[in-house]
Amino acid sequence: MKLSVKHIPLLATTAVCIALYAIGAVKFEGFATPQTLLNFFVDNSFLGIVAVGMTLVIISGGIDLSVGAVLALCSIFLAVLMQQYGVHPAAAIPLVLGLGSIFGLLMGAVIHYFKLEPFIVTLAGMFLARGLAAIISLESISIRNGFYDWVMEFYVPIGPVGVPLTAIIFIGIVLFGIYLSTFTRFGRNLYAIGGNEPAAMLMGLPIGKTKLMVYAFSGFCSALAAVVYTFYGSSGDPSIGVGMELDAIAIAVIGGTLLQGGSGFVFGTLIGTMIFGIINTGIAFQGTLSSWWTKVAVGVLLLAFVALQKLLSGSFQGRKSG
Repeated sequence: MKLSVKHIPLLATTAVCIALYAIGAVKFEGFATPQTLLNFFVDNSFLGIVAVGMTLVIISGGIDLSVGAVLALCSIFLAVLMQQYGVHPAAAIPLVLGLGSIFGLLMGAVIHYFKLEPFIVTLAGMFLARGLAAIISLESISIRNGFYDWVMEFYVPIGPVGVPLTAIIFIGIVLFGIYLSTFTRFGRNLYAIGGNEPAAMLMGLPIGKTKLMVYAFSGFCSALAAVVYTFYGSSGDPSIGVGMELDAIAIAVIGGTLLQGGSGFVFGTLIGTMIFGIINTGIAFQGTLSSWWTKVAVGVLLLAFVALQKLLSGSFQGRKSG
């Protein structure tokens, strides 16, 4: 694969990730163990899944502010289905995944057919999903189910560690996102629409269908993240996911996805999620710092990568005009 200007943010993200990991390994005993490395994926699996969906939306030139609220809605809906109505997980989980996908599909339809800004439509979707979650239940609901007990005990042994199902699901959705964005016509349409929608329209690309599909996929990712969250915490909670949309956007941008659309990498989102996990783990190992320092560190990195994107965008435009 030939390297170009658009790969520089991804290379920078990878370099930052390696540097942060090296610093943690030198400074903290036990930081470089395989189990700690695995925890970067386990502890941030549901956030990473949401960020994969967000990445594809941003590549298409859109934004989705509803992801955290949809996660909360789907988690509490799943808990109610299983605990109050006795629905088996084999039926409840597909229902929840369908709910998230339909929610995203409807937002995509409103954005496309009514020509409204994604920011406004998904902001409305955020309020709607958050309100529906609160109507269903104001309190978290514990999930007690034999299938969930099995999930919590399920591990795939790889070397000295056992990889839990939540991490496997996260890696699986990352690989699917890479395939979807890189090797399919849908993925090529995403980049074309995000790069220049009027030109994509003149080329006869299915803009409406693509937008509907990408928002449906983002909703599916939010619902899948809700399922993973219930596996992780054995409960559904209507109050979770507040601010998660901002974390997902930050991870996507730090991972090399351009906010204006048309360029980005799902693999970079995986690296961005790892950076988020490394910062969180480093603060936990330090022991004297507030967890809010994670937000400070992510904010600094986000500003740095936005500035880098701006510089690269100016350089690219200069080459084109030259």
